[in-house]
Amino acid sequence: MFSLNGSSFLNNSLSGVSKSLTQSTQRKISAPSVVVASVSSNGRPADRNVSVLMENTLKEMRENAAPSSSSSSPVTEKESKSTVGGGVEDVYGEDTATEDQYITPWTVTVASGYPLLRDPHYNKGLAFGEKERDAHFLRGLLPPVVVSQALQVKKMMANMRQYQVPLQRYMAMMDLQERNERLFYKLLIENVEELLPVVYTPTVGEACQKYGSIFRQPQGLFISLKEKGRILEVLRNWPEKKIQVIVVTDGERILGLGDLGCQGMGIPVGKLSLYSALGGIRPSACLPVTIDVGTNNEQLLNDEFYIGLRRRRATGQEYAELLDEFMTAVKQNYGEKVLIQFEDFANHNAFDLLAKYGTTHLVFNDDIQGTASVVLAGLITALNLVGGTLSDHRFLFLGAGEAGTGIAELIALEISKQTNIPVEEARKKIWLVDSKGLIVKSRVESLQHFKRPWAHEHEPVTTLLDAVKTIKPTILIGSSGAGRTFTKEVIEAMTALNEKPVILALSNPTSQSECTAEEAYTWSEGRAIFASGSPFSPVEYNGEFYASGQANNAYIFPGLGLGLIISGAIRVHDDMLLAASEALAEQVSQENLDKGLIYPPFSNIRKISAQIAARVAAKAYELGLATRLPQPENLVKHAESCMYSPNYRNYR
Repeated sequence: MFSLNGSSFLNNSLSGVSKSLTQSTQRKISAPSVVVASVSSNGRPADRNVSVLMENTLKEMRENAAPSSSSSSPVTEKESKSTVGGGVEDVYGEDTATEDQYITPWTVTVASGYPLLRDPHYNKGLAFGEKERDAHFLRGLLPPVVVSQALQVKKMMANMRQYQVPLQRYMAMMDLQERNERLFYKLLIENVEELLPVVYTPTVGEACQKYGSIFRQPQGLFISLKEKGRILEVLRNWPEKKIQVIVVTDGERILGLGDLGCQGMGIPVGKLSLYSALGGIRPSACLPVTIDVGTNNEQLLNDEFYIGLRRRRATGQEYAELLDEFMTAVKQNYGEKVLIQFEDFANHNAFDLLAKYGTTHLVFNDDIQGTASVVLAGLITALNLVGGTLSDHRFLFLGAGEAGTGIAELIALEISKQTNIPVEEARKKIWLVDSKGLIVKSRVESLQHFKRPWAHEHEPVTTLLDAVKTIKPTILIGSSGAGRTFTKEVIEAMTALNEKPVILALSNPTSQSECTAEEAYTWSEGRAIFASGSPFSPVEYNGEFYASGQANNAYIFPGLGLGLIISGAIRVHDDMLLAASEALAEQVSQENLDKGLIYPPFSNIRKISAQIAARVAAKAYELGLATRLPQPENLVKHAESCMYSPNYRNYR
């Protein structure tokens, strides 16, 4: 590892590395060759000729190492294959090396000295060992103590718990991610139940609202109308080239908070943090993107700290052309197998984009499909507590947008699968209420296209309470984004109809939840089977404690994404979502059920994600949509072997 400048670099280091490389090729080590930095001792780029000379030298070493036969060398074969680490090509040898082997920390150049401490991908802070401090010119740049990563995690959690304001915790976590990537993920994985609400819902909602004020440095790509005609060029500005998951939003419907414009970037950043922490996708393979087409939020347009375009939202052809250019550029730059997750698009765009690109790209809408999959898993589990099959129950939704109709459709598909009845017939067991009341046939002409399949024959009903009394549902699901709409009267009506009413208040963040856990258990006299979109603390009622589950999409999308990647899937199929739901439901233990929980604890989320990934991958192979052949014998073990590990590595 070198960080030298001037003639000494050329005269001494180059020959030394050439000798090292020659010795390595003589030993036929298949790990990547050592790379020398074109960085000077003060951290500035050295002479450009040095870089060119090094590139030529390394190229010559590789060519000389190739055998005379026409077959590829071990190094060439290794570099041509996708290996572990979430399916991303193991260019740097980090994943194929065991934890006691040494790797080379390099970006474009070998990092050393002060720049190494400022590189979040390789910085270890006080965990740099004595030999590493000598080899990488870190003496004097750090205090003398050497600590373990475990102690760093303990210290960071102690610091995190001192913050009383959730947004302060969020900012502290983002600061850590920008400073020490591996420690960030280690901390999140080992304390997922405590930190998930910090890095994602509900705190991320407030972070998006204040994103302009707390913005420090870019964590993803901002593509605005200014970049129209140049989006491919913008994608190529991103430093990582082996992208496998993109989360993209246009910020028009952020959680239940509405149009936050460019400040919706907090959502893709948060989602991809969970892809890595919970699903094991390498952070370098993840790309957050915000499409900025303006905002209709007058408060933001008048905010001097707003970081987006100051114009009204583009619509129609102008909007469609920008999105189409983006989708085309992504496929051109990253290939057909990059997963594109649509996030927090408004209803009128979300369904159209999913329908338009679902047959040409590997796309997934978490609001429509991810929410549906996690809710279906909870309902399958709840049957163990309330009895019967899905087809025996009646479902009533408050909310008929992306989440509501997506959940309803997946339930209908599962009922159709279990009973062999047409999906159109299965839909008749499911009723939806929107802002104008119960969706019925007499309203069909005025309904948006995605609501029409749910218009059944019935007299008009204007309120949720009347709908409960008329339809007599056994399961009530809220996806309205309207807080406190499951009133005392509504829950009491559900309790009068059912011994154990299933009540799911799914809207995020907490302020938009249809009811709280305390309200659900109190008003149902402790009989409700309750889960929510945002977390709630355990509730005491009549001397008993009730722990509610969280129907969090984070149960599904990390494992789903991993399964798509390890199988090399080229399309997302509804059967994959059903498989993910069934796999999640199987992870709920009898102990969980005895506590009234319909979701497993998040503490086991990496194992859960591996199970989901294996089931999704198996379905991809079954449907002929997988391209990574042959199929591994044990998909669960294969999924686990592909998961990113945040443990520190030893540096040469």
